Amino acid sequence: MLDGVSLDQLRTFIAAADEGSFSAAGRRLGRAQSVVSQTLANLEGQLGVRLFERKGRYPQLTAEGKALLSEARSVAASMDLFKARARGFAGGLEPELSVIVNVLFPTETLTRAVVDFQAEFPDTPLRIAVEGLGAVIDSVLGRHCSFGIRGPLAIGHPELASEALLDIRYVMVASSRHPLAAHRGAIPTKELARHVQLVLSDRSRMTEGRDFRVFSEKTWRLSDLGVKHAFLRAGLGWGGMPFDFVEADLANGALVQLDLAEMIVGSEMAMSAVYRKDSPPGPAGRWLIERLCHSARRVDPQSSWRP
Repeated sequence: MLDGVSLDQLRTFIAAADEGSFSAAGRRLGRAQSVVSQTLANLEGQLGVRLFERKGRYPQLTAEGKALLSEARSVAASMDLFKARARGFAGGLEPELSVIVNVLFPTETLTRAVVDFQAEFPDTPLRIAVEGLGAVIDSVLGRHCSFGIRGPLAIGHPELASEALLDIRYVMVASSRHPLAAHRGAIPTKELARHVQLVLSDRSRMTEGRDFRVFSEKTWRLSDLGVKHAFLRAGLGWGGMPFDFVEADLANGALVQLDLAEMIVGSEMAMSAVYRKDSPPGPAGRWLIERLCHSARRVDPQSSWRP
């Protein structure tokens, strides 16, 4: 008998409990009072439990009815969620959104967009991986993610579409204790070559054997931006970092910005969303890309610190 309990019966039970009378529940549901009464009587018969006392003018929930009401609400809510997600999938909503993000992309901007995403798509699981350089492109080409956030990489791929998100400031820095920190004026390449440069690298074959913004033959290769930051602060070498990552260090003197003769100090790096043309992002992915653009515009481009 219990297998015959319907969602309609549970909704009628909830309406009667909320409204306090069968007639009011009927008006809420657009049904006659007699239909509500019969529906609830059938439900009680199937459950083998009396849900309402009908002795007074208005029906009163029994102890059993009060205990089962929360379960009925839970079942109805779960079914509403089930139907909502089914409608979303029918409209192209992704069952899960996977994004791979360039390690240099500002964490604050990403976090702000993801907070909004959670509020808009609370039931869509989000998977985010952080990689550098060519690893982002590799993942997108290999269909391992819905879209990626890439930095500048002079490698063309006709299979991919790209949408600009923001430009980030990229500065060359060293510890205030590093010999280069004491150099006056623009530092020539021959001087840079005498010191270890800390270089961010990745595990993809796409950038194998290629260097970006490397000025010294003495290099230490690191795949983690946090480790690179710690090594820079420790004076183990010099290298480039996103400005927002080292802004506090520059302000308090732990790091100093280097003036390179062959590079524009404070040069910008373009960050963009990238995805395969034959499988563009669905509604959730498209929403997140647009929110990332919006979040980036909300970041004040004028920093409180100046070199």
